[in-house]
Amino acid sequence: MEFLVRFEINQPESMTADERERLRGIERARAMELREQGILKRLWRVPGRRAVVGLWEAPDATALHDALASLPMFPWMDVDVEALATHPQEM
Repeated sequence: MEFLVRFEINQPESMTADERERLRGIERARAMELREQGILKRLWRVPGRRAVVGLWEAPDATALHDALASLPMFPWMDVDVEALATHPQEM
């Protein structure tokens, strides 16, 4: 099942620059693992914001939630998920 996932990261102002950079590194590594597993299909940045739009694939919403929750920055993410269905005109 495919999902359109939008999220914005809102880390606390009290987080140090070093901690932000450390989290970015482990976030990238985890995203690559999810990509290799076929769960994370595509990502796009939203210009001018700390927002991302992604195409994800998982057997169901629970599996998607588990994948998103495995991201190191998940505690600071505001996430919006839309389940996608095949369009009748899809070839």
